Amino acid sequence: MLGTVHPADVAGVRRLARDGLLAGSAAAAPPGALARLRGGVYSVAWPLVFTRITRPLEHRRRHADCARGLEWLRPDCLDRFHDDVEAVVDHALRRATDPIENLEGWLATRLNPATVDAHRRRRGELGALQRPRLPSWLGDALGGDRWLCDLAVQLLVWVGVPATAGAELWPLDAWAARRAELTGEPVADRDTLDGEVRRVLAAMRTREKWHAEHVERPLGHKQAPVAPMPADLPALELVDRDELADARLAELAEEALAAIEVRLDRGETAAAAVTTVLRLVFGEAPLDGAARDDWLMAALADPARVDEIVATALAILGR
Repeated sequence: MLGTVHPADVAGVRRLARDGLLAGSAAAAPPGALARLRGGVYSVAWPLVFTRITRPLEHRRRHADCARGLEWLRPDCLDRFHDDVEAVVDHALRRATDPIENLEGWLATRLNPATVDAHRRRRGELGALQRPRLPSWLGDALGGDRWLCDLAVQLLVWVGVPATAGAELWPLDAWAARRAELTGEPVADRDTLDGEVRRVLAAMRTREKWHAEHVERPLGHKQAPVAPMPADLPALELVDRDELADARLAELAEEALAAIEVRLDRGETAAAAVTTVLRLVFGEAPLDGAARDDWLMAALADPARVDEIVATALAILGR
């Protein structure tokens, strides 16, 4: 819908909105006229969606490239953007029944309800819970364990997301960072997380019909993860060890930013959140121990460097 839209169509949409006739005209319009109305509203709505929804979301996801502009959006991020704009367009063509002098201003107030409602509808179409909450019976089955109960909710959220975590079904790395935040324990290894996911799924399966409807069914709509290479193939070292270390540091930085955001949302000060997470994430990182410890100790002992790190983290997170 980002193709060429005639200025007259946009002007016509604005005129109908000012007269309080936009929704009524859309309801009565034949297909060709309706397409022009949708195109006009789309042209007004998409910059608002990108600026107020897509760009902040991509910053939170640490997709700095996607946050630059539409032409840099990755395919899955572009699909999400189009879904959000279509949701706003649909909302406007149903709800714009009163005179609207400032169409952009009115649309800005409708972005959140329009996209949230559409997101919930899409989840419902997949069979996923529209508002994932922990059923009391599931909490009891998990012994009321705070982390396992939270993991159950994260799992219910994730099954309604069409994509997978790369070549895997579950986003274990992201959940490991969240686990560390909630429990105060070091970042768990993948075997531990995998076992906990299995435990939660086993508890969910005690209600077979509920599990089939709200877990198995939406999982069946997920994109198939990329199959891993056979384990017995010789490894191809396409990059040197320094590049591998840099890649691992980038992964750890993403985990750290996610953990910092959780702490900030809980009301911690920026300095406390950042320094705690640095010690937690990088202190447990499987990297060159001496070099890591030297860097970490030196950075945290220097107030000026701490201030710089805190400012950088907040800027990346858009806080």
